[in-house]
Amino acid sequence: MIRAGVAALVGAALWASAGVAECRQALALGLDVSGSVDAREYHLQLDGVAGALDDPLVRAAILSAPEAPVSLLVYEWSGPTDQRVIAPWRSIRDAAALQELIDGLRQVERAAASPGTALGVAVAAGAAYLAQRPACLKHTLDISGDGISNLGPRPRDVKRQLAGRELTVNALVVEAAEEDSTLTGYFMAEVITGPGAFALPAAGFDAYQSAMTIKLLRELAVLSLAQLADEALPALPALRGQ
Repeated sequence: MIRAGVAALVGAALWASAGVAECRQALALGLDVSGSVDAREYHLQLDGVAGALDDPLVRAAILSAPEAPVSLLVYEWSGPTDQRVIAPWRSIRDAAALQELIDGLRQVERAAASPGTALGVAVAAGAAYLAQRPACLKHTLDISGDGISNLGPRPRDVKRQLAGRELTVNALVVEAAEEDSTLTGYFMAEVITGPGAFALPAAGFDAYQSAMTIKLLRELAVLSLAQLADEALPALPALRGQ
């Protein structure tokens, strides 16, 4: 109750000065379903997103200002022609709408897709989805991935095309738990862009839910103040920004 109350108060304070808006933030979540993601990892990722959205702090942050709601979309990506929206845009104004989104994600079945990793296309698709919500005050793309791009335009070229646009691209990087990966560095150099952009590593898909929870809290702009008010939060992995 204390954690949820803190997030609600912080969220309300952050947006009070913005006045009433149709949407305070558009947040698109892009999930990697390329060939490197097996059936178990697919469900860990999808259940991880649902579990992160169901976290009390995340719930409170999303619902803190229903008069200026967060708008959410979730899509999957792999090859150049394999982007699938699994949860279309919806404005989360109340607990029922959020629960409907969470329940829907937990029921998604994997669709056939090419095994390639078209990360540049995935970022461009996310930016196009965000453009569908022009009334939102803030636009954030949350892209997850466990490997480098091997098909389609290079992520660095897409990043260059997005320069100057009012959006932020963040990354949740699923690194191999058993080795010292440089994958997060790749995402930092090639993918993330925009104000306050950061990359957050997860030590394998088993750590995906906890990493996504932390990532959403930072993207919803409540993490640092919530940490100060609640010592019960778990230890945070390193947040690496531009």
